[in-house]
Amino acid sequence: MSANDSANVALNDAERGLAENVFPVSLPEPIPSAMTTRANSLADLKGGDKKPEFPDEKKSALPSLPTPPLAVTAPAPAPAPRKPRKKASRMVRFRLWYNTYRKFYTFVVTLNAVGLLLAALNIWKYPRRYTGAMVLGNLLMAILMRNELFGRFLYLIVNTLFAKWTPLWFRLGCTSVLQHLGGIHSGCATSGFAWLIFRVVLIFINHKNTHDAILITGVTTNLAVAVSIVSAFPWVRNTHHNVFERHHRFIGWLGLLSTWVFVILGDIYDTETQKWDLSGTHLISQQDFWFALGMTVFVILPWFTVREVKVDVEVPSPKVAVLRFERGMQQGLLGRISRSSIMEYHAFGIISEGTHAKYHYMICGVQGDFTRSLVDSPPKALWTRQLKFAGVSNTSTLYTRGIRVCTGTGLGAALSTCLQSPDWYLIWIGSDQEKTFGPTISGLIHRHMGPERLCLWDSKKRGGRPDVMKLVKDAYHSWKAEVVFITSNYQGNQEIMEGCKEAGIPAFGTLWDF
Repeated sequence: MSANDSANVALNDAERGLAENVFPVSLPEPIPSAMTTRANSLADLKGGDKKPEFPDEKKSALPSLPTPPLAVTAPAPAPAPRKPRKKASRMVRFRLWYNTYRKFYTFVVTLNAVGLLLAALNIWKYPRRYTGAMVLGNLLMAILMRNELFGRFLYLIVNTLFAKWTPLWFRLGCTSVLQHLGGIHSGCATSGFAWLIFRVVLIFINHKNTHDAILITGVTTNLAVAVSIVSAFPWVRNTHHNVFERHHRFIGWLGLLSTWVFVILGDIYDTETQKWDLSGTHLISQQDFWFALGMTVFVILPWFTVREVKVDVEVPSPKVAVLRFERGMQQGLLGRISRSSIMEYHAFGIISEGTHAKYHYMICGVQGDFTRSLVDSPPKALWTRQLKFAGVSNTSTLYTRGIRVCTGTGLGAALSTCLQSPDWYLIWIGSDQEKTFGPTISGLIHRHMGPERLCLWDSKKRGGRPDVMKLVKDAYHSWKAEVVFITSNYQGNQEIMEGCKEAGIPAFGTLWDF
C-alpha cells in the first residue's frame, strides 16, 4: 500500500453502500437473481459472454452446475430518513478503548519503569550490573509475541485444553489475551528501548573505562531501535504500509546486527583491566549472548518458510480479486503474500473448506497499489510464508455456538469458521455481493451453509444498510450464541462493538493497533 492510500476509516470499494440509509429488518421474499460473470483478469470483463474459469476448475471440488444466487433479495423499500446513531456512553467507549492490548502495554511498561527508577536511584543493583540482560530480555519477548510459530503454539494449547468445558468467562479471557498479545509486544519493545538508553547513559558516565567502539555501537543500536519503533506506530503502519515495512523490517534487522556487535563488545571488554577477553567460554556464559541468540532465531525462523507458489486469480469485478492456492487449511488463519521475496507483504484472511480441501482462497479488495495490481495484472505466482499466523477466529473452537459478522471483504477472515463448523452463524453485509465477489465465493457458501445459519444482506439490492445491531441481537438470542466475532471497516467495527457492549453481548472486533 502506498503512502497515499486511504486511511482505515474509509470504506474500500467492495464495501460501498454500507453507510447509506438504514432500514428496519424484515424477512424478504425470494426473487430471481442474475448470475455473475467469472473472469481471470479485468480485461476479460469486457469480453461480453466470455466466462473464463480457474485452470482445471472443472476437475476440482467446485461444482460444474450453475452456482445458486448468493443472497435472497427483495425489492428495495422506499428510502427512509436516516436516524442518527445514538452515541454510546463514555464508560462504554472507554472500556472499548482501554482494551486488553492497552492493559498489557500499561502493565509491562509500568513494571519496567519501576525497575528502571529503582536502578537509576541505585536501589536495585542487578539491572545496573546486567543492564544488557534487561534490554535484550524485553526485546526477545517483543519478538516472540509476533512470531508465527510461537503464536500458533499458544493457540493450539488454549484450543486443545480449554474448548467448551471451561466457564465462558475464562474462554472469553483466553480469546482476549491471544488477540491482544500485541500489547506485550509493544510494551516490551518500548521498555527494551528505555533500558537501552539507560545502558548507553551508564556507558557514557563511565566512558573513561569504556572503549570507544562500545559507545559507537550503543548509539547506533539506539537509533536503529528508535526508528523501528516509530515506524510501527498504528498510523504509520496502517496508512503507509511500505514505509512501515522498509523501516520496521530493514532498520530492525540493522538494529539486530548492531545489537550483536554491542553485546559481544560489551561482554568481552573488561572495564577494570581495560583489555579484551577473547575467551569463547566467557562470552557464552553471559545472559546477553543467549538473549541475542534467541532474538535472532525467532526473527529468522519465519523467513525459512518463504516460498514462491502458484496462484490462480479470479476477477469477478474491478473491485475484488479472489486468489486460489493449492492445499487446504484449518480455519482462523491469515496469510502474508507478496510479489517479491522480502518486500511488501500483505496479510489476508484464508478461506478454506478444511485441511482436506484441495484449495484455499483469499479475497483481496482493491484498496491500494498492491491489491489493484492483482486485479489489473493478475500474477501466476506469489511469494508467501508457508507458516501461517493465527487470528482471533482460530479460537472459535472454544465456544459451543457463535456469530460471525463481517462486511465487504471482511468475509475473507470470517468464512472459514462458518464453513468448517456447523455451530457458527454468518451475517455478511456488502454491496452487490454476488456480482462483486463472484460464483466461487457463492459456491463455497451455499455448498456448506443452509439458510438456517446464514444472513446475507446486499445493501445495493435492498436500498441501504440494515439495522445491524438488530440483526446481531436477533441472531445472538435465537442461535443461543456465546460470542460474536466482527470483521469490518473502522466505523462499522466501532458501531457494532459499542452496540454489543451496551447489550451485554461478548464480542471481539478488528484491531488496528497491532
